[in-house]
Amino acid sequence: MSMTAEQKRAIVKEFAAKADDTGSPEVQIALLTARINSLTDHFKLHTKDNHSRRGLLKMVSQRRSLLDHMKKIDLPRYQKVIARHDLRR
Repeated sequence: MSMTAEQKRAIVKEFAAKADDTGSPEVQIALLTARINSLTDHFKLHTKDNHSRRGLLKMVSQRRSLLDHMKKIDLPRYQKVIARHDLRR
C-alpha cells in the first residue's frame, strides 16, 4: 500500500526540474498523485476503511492547494502538470 523508496526516487527523477529537486510543486503533486492512486485501488477492496479514507481526503486537499497555488503563480506550468497527470479541472 505504501510507496517504496525506489518508486519515490523514480517519481522524483521523472518530475524534477533539476538534480535533487524534491520541493518543487511538480514533484510534490506527482508524489501525492501516486499515493492517491494507490489508495484508490485499496478502497476498491476495502470499502469500509474509513480511517484511511480520511488520509486520502487530506492528500487530495493538499494536492488541490498545491495546484491552486501553481495556477495563481504560473498558469502554463499548471496546465502542463494537469495534462501530465491526467487530472480533471
